[in-house]
Amino acid sequence: MSSVTSSELEPVRRAFRRFVRIDCQVVREHDFRLVGDLALDLSTKGMLVRARTRVLTGEELLVAFRPPRSNRWIDAQGTVARVVHGRRPGDTGLSFGIEFHGMEMEQEELIFDKLRGMLAPDAMRPPRPLVPRSLRAA
Repeated sequence: MSSVTSSELEPVRRAFRRFVRIDCQVVREHDFRLVGDLALDLSTKGMLVRARTRVLTGEELLVAFRPPRSNRWIDAQGTVARVVHGRRPGDTGLSFGIEFHGMEMEQEELIFDKLRGMLAPDAMRPPRPLVPRSLRAA
């Protein structure tokens, strides 16, 4: 049995996520219906959006938004990664998480730069345990 040092442990979270309240336009790709209009949190990999109508996990979306403290619009494609039904304590109502795909590195860098120094959103559940790198799924 091998022992694991603290330097071999790292948190499971993949993205740099921050609390925001920014206007956005999120439309379903197949019917161009507006499904969301306010980003609740944002990262370089996706965003949590207040829902105007119900969406399904896996639906393809088109997203337009300006990162905080920026005048530059970002257009992105994404997929509904999760739906928050607003039933748990701390939920902000019906919302959905979007996972971006095909975003250019320049856009990710702009988002990262504009989010730096902003507050992280409050945790909705207890933190996950640290996982040894050797045990993480690739």
